Amino acid sequence: MTIDSAAFGRYRRSPNEKTTLPRLLLGTVIVVFFWLAMTGLVLFVGTYAYIVWRLPGPSTGQYMQDFLASPVGILTALVSFAGIWIGLWVAMRFVHGEPLAALIGADRRISRGGFLKGLVAVLITSLFSEVLLYWLQPEISRGSIAFPSWLSFLVPIVLLTFLQTSSEEALFRGYLLRGLASRFASPLIWGALPGLLFTALHWSPASTLAINACVLVSIAAFALLLTLLVYVTGNLGAAFGAHLGNNLTGFLLISHQQSYNAFALFNAKPLEGPGWTNWDAVLIAAIGIVSTLLTMLLLLHPRSPLKVGTERP
Repeated sequence: MTIDSAAFGRYRRSPNEKTTLPRLLLGTVIVVFFWLAMTGLVLFVGTYAYIVWRLPGPSTGQYMQDFLASPVGILTALVSFAGIWIGLWVAMRFVHGEPLAALIGADRRISRGGFLKGLVAVLITSLFSEVLLYWLQPEISRGSIAFPSWLSFLVPIVLLTFLQTSSEEALFRGYLLRGLASRFASPLIWGALPGLLFTALHWSPASTLAINACVLVSIAAFALLLTLLVYVTGNLGAAFGAHLGNNLTGFLLISHQQSYNAFALFNAKPLEGPGWTNWDAVLIAAIGIVSTLLTMLLLLHPRSPLKVGTERP
């Protein structure tokens, strides 16, 4: 399996002379500020509306947690990721003097073919990993949402999940990766640093150390795949699709998180819950790595119908 780096070479050379390390750091601070500001606004307004309007959802007396666990809370939590896009626009426009579309690829457009192939490949391998997880822990129950309601929320959930996943890709595989790659030749800097930061943000205080370790290993492997897709295509399209497919599986089909299962058709044993052993954690990490490797084969093998590559305008 050979990989042509020409597409990524064009992408990494696309930043202008204003993409210096101090400006990249300043831009990152701006993005984080808008992300936190939008998150705080969503939490405050949403929790207030949840209490005053008595919106449907849990009622444990912990108002913010109840709001975030409710259907409307999940939707508004996804809206908070708009802060990343706003911050990226401000940073690109006023710090770097470039259009926001420059983060997407050297030709400044999303690869539609890459997006669809990434989405389909991850949906396939996610279902495969769910079969293995069911073999490991067959405690799966029907979710609380009725199928007609699930259908009515399908489009909003897909759109808001794309808002979330695309913003993360634009930040970690776009802004940071592209900016660092323009200054450093080593992938240990432009590839590993954004990937490690992305992985670390998925630490869950509610989970045990073993479960956190297995989840972070799985996410690190997936982040490596997303970085490789950008390297192969010089575009964020395939990473957009792959990340969307991964999150949609958890949001809409089988949820492994108790706090994000309001729209899932089925609920598996929550990872943040008790009863998991260290051996379980090892197997979960192995399943995540195998699933990522299968996704890599589907998207990069020369004979795969889902093989991604460079798309020229």
